Amino acid sequence: MFIRLLSLIAVAAALASPVWAADYKLGPLEIDQPWARATAPTAKTGGGFVTITNKGTTPDRLIAVRSAASDKVEVHEMKMDGNVMRMRELDKGLEIPPGTTVTLKPGGFHIMFMELKAPFAKDAKVPATLVFEKAGSIDVDLLVQAMGAQPPGQHKQ
Repeated sequence: MFIRLLSLIAVAAALASPVWAADYKLGPLEIDQPWARATAPTAKTGGGFVTITNKGTTPDRLIAVRSAASDKVEVHEMKMDGNVMRMRELDKGLEIPPGTTVTLKPGGFHIMFMELKAPFAKDAKVPATLVFEKAGSIDVDLLVQAMGAQPPGQHKQ
């Protein structure tokens, strides 16, 4: 009886957890949990997020992102400038040093989709091509989570 109860609890917990997108591998790079936040129906921009681990011995760089979901896509950084949050495109891309993991997440590095062709709807997939300086290109699907969703393993405070 106790084992059955534990099994039911485990199944319920698994079903209650958000489902994140598939993981990808490109040479020494591992691309994990690509996701985006749902947007308002009239939004012209949207954010995309992913975790990239460089298992290699040399640095690589995320130099571009392409997507049919918007007219323009850029790799951005958000950071505080005094009391003002500033967002800017990373002109030279985002370095992924060897042996490290870089997480693109809300409030930090992220993918900025501009001039959206349609809103990002929860549970939809946003196709994108990540372009790396050395490893090349890989097509990924970003699974759209709810507006205000937090990265995998994190919760709102």
